[in-house]
Amino acid sequence: MNMRFKKSLDLLLVEASESGEHSLKRTFGPGSLIALGVGAIIGAGLFVQTARAAAENAGPAVTFGFILAAIGCALAGLCYAEFASMIPIAGSAYTYTYATMGEVMAWVVGWNLVLEYALAAATVAVAWSEYLNKLLFESFGTKIPYEFCHSPFQTSIDGVQGIINMPAFIIIAVLSLVLIRGTRGSIILNNIMVVLKIVIVVALIVIGWGYINPENYTPYVPENIGEIKLMQGESSFWDFIISPDFGKFGLSGIISSAAVLFFGFIGFDAISTVAQECKNPSRDMPIGILVSLAICTILYVLFGHVLTGVANYKEFATTGKEASVAYVIETYMHGYQWLSPFITVAILAGFTSVILATLLGISRVFYTMSHDGLVPKIFSVLHPKFRTPYKSNLIFLVFAGSFAAFVPGNVVGDLTSLGTLFVFTLVCLGVLILRKTDPDRHRPFKTPLMPFVPILGILVCVSMMFALNWVGLIVWTAIGFVIYLTYGVKNSVMRKAQRQK
Repeated sequence: MNMRFKKSLDLLLVEASESGEHSLKRTFGPGSLIALGVGAIIGAGLFVQTARAAAENAGPAVTFGFILAAIGCALAGLCYAEFASMIPIAGSAYTYTYATMGEVMAWVVGWNLVLEYALAAATVAVAWSEYLNKLLFESFGTKIPYEFCHSPFQTSIDGVQGIINMPAFIIIAVLSLVLIRGTRGSIILNNIMVVLKIVIVVALIVIGWGYINPENYTPYVPENIGEIKLMQGESSFWDFIISPDFGKFGLSGIISSAAVLFFGFIGFDAISTVAQECKNPSRDMPIGILVSLAICTILYVLFGHVLTGVANYKEFATTGKEASVAYVIETYMHGYQWLSPFITVAILAGFTSVILATLLGISRVFYTMSHDGLVPKIFSVLHPKFRTPYKSNLIFLVFAGSFAAFVPGNVVGDLTSLGTLFVFTLVCLGVLILRKTDPDRHRPFKTPLMPFVPILGILVCVSMMFALNWVGLIVWTAIGFVIYLTYGVKNSVMRKAQRQK
C-alpha cells in the first residue's frame, strides 16, 4: 500500500458537510438507525444458519457460537462507532481505511464490502425463496416448481435439476426499485418489517420455552473425535487442524459455528454506510450501531437455546434445515401449528428488511468510491427527483440478483462471512493507526479500553476466518486488483491531485 495516497480527515469532513442537489438527503434519526440495524441483522443468519451451525458444527452449544460471534462484532462495533462519529460520510469501512491506511487498502476493503453486502442480499434472497415456497404450500397446497426456485447447481432428491431461483431474483429487483424511490419510504417499510420480525422472534422464544426437552441438551457440547485424539497425544495439533474432524463439534465446532453464525451479525455495519444521511451523525451513529447489536445478540442466544431444546440438533442435518422454524413448530409445538403460516409471513418480512438494508449499504459504498474516482462515475449519479444513486441500484440489482438466481445460498453465505471478517479486522486496525497518527482529533465517541478492544477484535475475527474456506476470497480480491490497476489507479482523484503538484 502507498501511504501517500491517503484521504485527509479534514477533506472527509468537508465532504460530509456538503448539501444541495448533488448530496444525499439527511433522513435518519437514532430510532430509524436502530431499526435499520436490527432489520439488517435478524434474518437468514438466525432463521437458517442457526439450524445449519447446530447440525454441522456445535450441537446445542450453538449458543456459545452466537456469543463468540457477538464478542467479535461488539469489539469491531466499538471501533466502527468511533469512526462513524468522527467521519459522518457514506462509505463505511472503505472511507475509514482510506483515511488511515491509504488508497490500496481502501480499495481492498471497498471491494470486499461488495462481497459482504451483495452476497448477503443474495443469500437472504435464497432463504426468502425457500420460505415463500413453504408459505405457498401451507396456505394454498401448491409450490413453485423446483427448477424455477433453485440454482443450476442444485438437484432434488427426485433428480430434478434447478434452472433459476426466480423468486430470489424478483425480491431483489423489487427492493432495488423501492430504494430508487428514496430512503424515506424505505425507512417506513423497514420499520414495519422490523416490528413484525421482533414480535415473532420473541413469541417463538416465549412459546417454545415450554416445549424444551432437557434431553436434547445432552451432551451440550458434542464430542469431537479429533480433539480426543489430540488430548490423548494420538495426533499433532496441525494434523487435527487439517483433518475433516476440525469444526465438527467440540471446541473447534464452537469456533466454526461462530464463523458460520457471524453471517447473522454482519448487518450492523450497514448503519455506518448511511452516516451522510443522518441528521446528527456524531450522536446517532454510535447509538444505532451498539444498541441494535445488543438487542440482536440477546435475541440470538435465546433463540438458539430454544430451537435446539425443542428439537434435537441432529434432525437439522436432514430435515427442516432451510425452514427450521416451521419444522420445529409443526413437529413439536403441538397446538400451535396454526402459527406456522403467520410466522412464515413474518420471517419473509424479516428477510425483506435484511435485503433492503444490504442493498442500501452497497450502493452507498460505491457512491463514495465513485466520488473518489476508483469506480466509474455512473455509481454516483443521483436521480434528479429522488436524490438516490439509482444507476448504482440498478447495477447491483443485476449483480446481486444473478448470484441469488444462479448460486446456492450456502456457498455465498460463507463467502460473505469471510469478506466481512476481513473488513472488520481492518476497521479495528484503522482505529489503532488513527489514535497514533492523529491523537488530538476530536472524537465524539471513543472506543474504550484502548488498545485492548481493537487488538482483541482483530484476534477474534482472524480466528474465525481460519474456520472458513479462503479460496473464494482470494479469487475475488484478485479480480478486484485487476480492476483497480486498470481503472482505479488511472482515475483516482487523490492520485491526480498528487500528479499535479
